[in-house]
Amino acid sequence: MGVTIWSGLTLFAVMVGLAAIPSSSVALVVLRSASLGVRSGVATAFGIAAGDLVFVALAIGGLTAVSQAGGLVFGALRYLAAGYLIWCGLSLIRSSGNASNATLPYEWGGSKFSFLAGAILTLGDIKAILFYAPLFPSVVDVTALTPIDLITITLITVVAVAGVKSIYAVVARSIAGNPSLSASGAVKPAKIVAGSMMVGAGGFLILKP
Repeated sequence: MGVTIWSGLTLFAVMVGLAAIPSSSVALVVLRSASLGVRSGVATAFGIAAGDLVFVALAIGGLTAVSQAGGLVFGALRYLAAGYLIWCGLSLIRSSGNASNATLPYEWGGSKFSFLAGAILTLGDIKAILFYAPLFPSVVDVTALTPIDLITITLITVVAVAGVKSIYAVVARSIAGNPSLSASGAVKPAKIVAGSMMVGAGGFLILKP
């Protein structure tokens, strides 16, 4: 058996810690949840988990070379995700001083679009395979994995990644739906800060080696 209780718990703890780190994926979850509701935020979280599952499968299958060969496709997804983040960030900053009711880019689509956005953002970071590739052999015996082990790893990934990101979604929506914050005038600076973070995250995706 490739996954024991202890190796499963270790893997879960590592993935929870990674998912909790503020990142471009967290920013996207927060933005979609705050603007469209918890359902869209959670859908984004599960899209991110779906993207991670692709990298997990590549790592377990020892297909790092294949993922590198497909670098052109993953690179296109990376720039697409970066462009979306920057566009949303700039729109958020502009909306901080605009009372227009026009629909902004980060308000497009529903849960399906949110899921897709999360998946594309994750798959755009092909370097993630370099994290998963050494992780799994060091935690589980990949040569002894059974179908039950693969199901277990899938569940660990989904619960750890989507679970943590969903918490961000709930918190973001709770803050966005607090009328006292709107009355206090905190919305405008919050939009500027959030928009700047989105632009920065998009720029990081483009410039990272």
